[in-house]
Amino acid sequence: MSARSRGTELDLSWISKIQVNHPAVLRRAEQIQARRTVKKEWQAAWLLKAVTFIDLTTLSGDDTSSNIQRLCYKAKYPIREDLLKALNMHDKGITTAAVCVYPARVCDAVQALKAAGCSIPVASVATGFPAGQTHLKTRLEEIRLAVEDGATEIDVVINRSLVLTGQWEGSDFIKTSTGKETVNATFPVAIVMLRAIRDFFWKTGNKIGFKPAGGIRSAKDSLAWLSLVKEELGDEWLKPELFRIGASTLLSDIERQIYHHVTGRYAAYHDLPMS
Repeated sequence: MSARSRGTELDLSWISKIQVNHPAVLRRAEQIQARRTVKKEWQAAWLLKAVTFIDLTTLSGDDTSSNIQRLCYKAKYPIREDLLKALNMHDKGITTAAVCVYPARVCDAVQALKAAGCSIPVASVATGFPAGQTHLKTRLEEIRLAVEDGATEIDVVINRSLVLTGQWEGSDFIKTSTGKETVNATFPVAIVMLRAIRDFFWKTGNKIGFKPAGGIRSAKDSLAWLSLVKEELGDEWLKPELFRIGASTLLSDIERQIYHHVTGRYAAYHDLPMS
């Protein structure tokens, strides 16, 4: 049970009565995806806001200390400074919400951010990521080691067999997926999750965060996710404490779109070498 929800007795009776209107959910998802995104200066503002929700992630088998350092540098300086100056946003302290790495790379991330004089949180996947099919003792030890190394946020892979058998657990955030599945963050699933968060808040007063992850690669996608959260949960959820986007390549496209907004042309590879 999470610190936020501790002390609230979980009444499962209302959960067992929930029904999902699948056609209505699909129509709502199509509506979100078909909508025209905001344009010009409003688009730039929303894209910069999207940056502040990103858990900038690398979860590759060949991760090294050097690419973790590069990730952390990009987290601190997500958009080229001259582009931010052109938007008069260079002094706003825009960074990503966190960096997310494997437990074995937490030390590298903590050291890189400390060397950069940066307080961006380090998140780590744990508990047998991505399947969650390891012994409980091993999973708990993995969390302990990650926290000991300096991780301040843990993406826990739940034991999905417990969910499938109705044995629910509490959390501070719920996440669409690990990002390692064939199908990851989708709008229909997100709508159901967001409305569950809303219902839970109405019943308990506890705010649970939401994190879509996997397959979110374009700036346009990020705007759709922000719009969805804003419309389903309200502005209260549009802050890093309650909303994150798990992504590894999304930031590059956002920076390309900001570059286009400022210069009127699309960036060549050498224009944004850190993307």
